Amino acid sequence: MNGNEFGRLFRMTTYGESHGEAMGCTVSGVPAGVELSAEEIQKDLDRRKPGQSMITTSRGEPDKVTINSGIQDGYTTGTPIGMVIENKDARSGKYEPFITAPRPSHGDYTYSAKFGTRNWGGGGRSSARETVNWVAAGGVAKQILEQSDYDVQIKAHVCQIGDVEAGPVTFEDMLEHSEENEVRCADPDAAKEMRDLADKHQKEGDSIGGAIYFECRGVPSGLGAPRFDSFPSRLGQAMYSIPAVNDFEYGIGREARTTKGSEYTENWEFSEDGHPTPVGNDHGGIQGGITTGQPIYGEVSWHAPVSIPKTQKTVDWETGEGKEITVTGRHDPVLPPRAVPVVEAMLACTVLDFMLLGGRINPDRIDDRPGEYDTDYHPSSPQNDPEDADTHAKTIDDE
Repeated sequence: MNGNEFGRLFRMTTYGESHGEAMGCTVSGVPAGVELSAEEIQKDLDRRKPGQSMITTSRGEPDKVTINSGIQDGYTTGTPIGMVIENKDARSGKYEPFITAPRPSHGDYTYSAKFGTRNWGGGGRSSARETVNWVAAGGVAKQILEQSDYDVQIKAHVCQIGDVEAGPVTFEDMLEHSEENEVRCADPDAAKEMRDLADKHQKEGDSIGGAIYFECRGVPSGLGAPRFDSFPSRLGQAMYSIPAVNDFEYGIGREARTTKGSEYTENWEFSEDGHPTPVGNDHGGIQGGITTGQPIYGEVSWHAPVSIPKTQKTVDWETGEGKEITVTGRHDPVLPPRAVPVVEAMLACTVLDFMLLGGRINPDRIDDRPGEYDTDYHPSSPQNDPEDADTHAKTIDDE
């Protein structure tokens, strides 16, 4: 199976199925000298994990990450970072009726049609549980960005569920308020309406779609390349890869289709530091496929979860019969609340990859001191520590 890798220099390769033994990823292209904290990665995994509230699946996964390669004494060594998240609460029995009778609007049939087989428990590889790997990789990317010379800030919040839309919020509002409620909406009043709407659909045995607004500040100008490696094309790939995403837009997005050229065009002026900067930012921080240095922003939309306990129709290709089925189990009634850390992770991975490709961050080492071997993060020899004599390694002369 191809398609399990994302990125050029900062490269994430993932594995695992929803009901397999574990999920995991290997992240290569991590500069050496980054102080990498598993606890910080865990914070984002906890924001994504199931069982957080009544509007998420009740599957009880701790989603505890284990880093098993690529670090020495808490610092990255420049070699691949290996991470594993074990599955602890998989229950495959409820999926047996769908082994040869695919659930409507899922990946069951298409996976079987492509490979002639599939891991059917929990949806296998097509399950959104696989995004736990992406959040882990995004946690690594965030820490690299935080320790670079650039003040890159990334935040997202749920801006719509069903017909309930959040009011205008600032970037600071998102930082301060989006984690204060279970919906992850920075508008408290709208958050309550969204929660009520999700509860209503859940009680009716149904589900509802929604959207996430994202914003990234501190990204320098000049990232990206024209055409196929443009910043929006790569960011679009990242966002459309998230399960159940139906739409991605940046800048003013769909409003551009009804906006006159005289309204969309933005004049240039000098910024306070003397660099050309557009007047306005309808372009979402991107012009000609390359970043302008202004905030990058946009929205991602999800369709309603299609695992719902209402009667649906399918066909069983093994028996040749039509069937009525009810998808029971543990499923989210709405997806964006748990998808906020996934969007932030994929944005962080995309931004970091472009910064490494553009030479803004040294891909070999975070301190940008090529050839210097005597660093603060290099391991010390116990032989050189008189207070640690018991751990001295024997030399050839000691034999």
